Amino acid sequence: MAFVTDATHPELRICVVGDELSAGVGDAKGLGWAGRVVARTRFAGAAMVFPLAIPGETTTALSQRWELETSRRFSNEPTVDNRLVVALGRHDLDAGLSVARSRLNLANILDVAESRRLETFVVGPPPGHPADAERLGELSTAFSDVANRRRVPYVDTFGPLVTHEQWLADLATSGDGYPGQAGYGLMAWLVLHTGWHSWLGLPDDAA
Repeated sequence: MAFVTDATHPELRICVVGDELSAGVGDAKGLGWAGRVVARTRFAGAAMVFPLAIPGETTTALSQRWELETSRRFSNEPTVDNRLVVALGRHDLDAGLSVARSRLNLANILDVAESRRLETFVVGPPPGHPADAERLGELSTAFSDVANRRRVPYVDTFGPLVTHEQWLADLATSGDGYPGQAGYGLMAWLVLHTGWHSWLGLPDDAA
């Protein structure tokens, strides 16, 4: 996706890495939360957003592939502002990863990104099957702690949505554990109102 508003500003490149939720699986409009966020952001200059999703991906797999894939989209030119969005999912639970391992994987991603001077933004995993709620809540809290310790913006999508009636109704309607248009709209709202604009250096009313 490419958006051009003002060529006098530095070019912005954003890579969104994560599992199928970051690509909007289950959304009839094909936007997901990321597409909705981009559509509602008035960038100051030219902006390109690259969704780099792999279905079923754990944080272990993500930590092993994100750097190579993003380096192909980023630029070393001083006029380009490269930024990374880490969209975390819930597949660590299915794979049996410990919370400690998941924490370490995210920490490694953020530490490498910092060493590369990449401004990073983290979106946590949203609720899924009710049976996994306790474990996923623990995982989300761990991810938040890792990001906060590094002063990286973190969007908690689990806490606000785990008992949200519209979110739960959307999941029940889909029947596959993924949100639909309403659910992705809720996720987008949370991202837009949890530091997104300040992270980009934009006014809060830019949406």
